[in-house]
Amino acid sequence: MKIGRLFGHGAALLFFSAAIWTAPASAQPLEKIDNTARCAVCGMFVAKYPNWVTQIRDSAGNVRLFDGFKDLLAYYFDPGSFGGDSKLTVEEIWVKDYYTLAWLDGRKAFYVVGSDVYGPMGEEFVPFQDKSAAESFLKDHHGEKLLSFSEITREMVDAMRSHHKMQGHKM
Repeated sequence: MKIGRLFGHGAALLFFSAAIWTAPASAQPLEKIDNTARCAVCGMFVAKYPNWVTQIRDSAGNVRLFDGFKDLLAYYFDPGSFGGDSKLTVEEIWVKDYYTLAWLDGRKAFYVVGSDVYGPMGEEFVPFQDKSAAESFLKDHHGEKLLSFSEITREMVDAMRSHHKMQGHKM
């Protein structure tokens, strides 16, 4: 009986060790976006705007897609208003660098607001990996401000969302 119990504990330990070792070293964004996927805030088809797609992964592993960072932020600040569970925490935020289109951790990106470049839903927070690229874009595209993720407020998002223009400019 002791051998059976010992074997059972050993098998459980081996299973959990394998689960730890096979876990991804770092979080990754969802790469394949289905053509029927809709923005969790406005309902637009996000695959039509691949350069602007953003994502949130919550603590339950659910991925929510958005047609731009502005709508992602609306969800981030108030998930309950858009069918999300406000008890879950946001684990990952993914945006695409405006110039390279590489996925970035949205909490580490720099954002230009008030520029002459619009996303699918009008004014947008334009993301960059490098602060120097964001500063150049700010100057070249008549931006108003350069922000880090922590500097963005719900009031900024609400003000920008009230100016939806529905005339996106392609990158």
